[in-house]
Amino acid sequence: MNPTNKYIADIFEILSKGKFICSNSVEDNIRKLYNVIDEQFDELYNYFMAINFILERGDEFFYFSRNEVKATLENKIEQAYRWVDVVDFFMTFNNSFAPGFRFSPSDIGVQVKIDASLKDKLENMKRVTGEGSYQERITSLIEKQLVAPGFAELENDIMQQYKVVASFNYIKQLIVSIQTQAENINEIS
Repeated sequence: MNPTNKYIADIFEILSKGKFICSNSVEDNIRKLYNVIDEQFDELYNYFMAINFILERGDEFFYFSRNEVKATLENKIEQAYRWVDVVDFFMTFNNSFAPGFRFSPSDIGVQVKIDASLKDKLENMKRVTGEGSYQERITSLIEKQLVAPGFAELENDIMQQYKVVASFNYIKQLIVSIQTQAENINEIS
């Protein structure tokens, strides 16, 4: 029996939900799965391809992609533009916001109170964060836009400290490709 077989269900369980498996996850089992995929990538790629899931390799992370129908693709494009605002907000908070960076909602709350630009960005994202105090909206933004899709993980529950994981590069690469496409369209016109 192939040793990878015992991990296939766990890998599928995570990736099929649109999550990422990152090399720098705070969870030991996720780092273990990352190593399994890294060592057996070709075999797992072929296995998942047979069930219509494409195993993709990013910079220190793995994820599934699928051929999408147009309506789903349009939703993903809309989400991608939302991520531009989210990344802009967190990069305004701290330009070192990248995999490995640690932060807490209270750190961001303090910065929002003293940085008018950051406060304006948070105000402009009410459609993403909903209503509430700054702290409630910051927490919502972290949970819905970073933790839920797998771009950050709660590292310390007591201190409410989060860690940005390697899959955050997925968003950054997406934004760069959007900007590159826009620049190319402007050059052509």
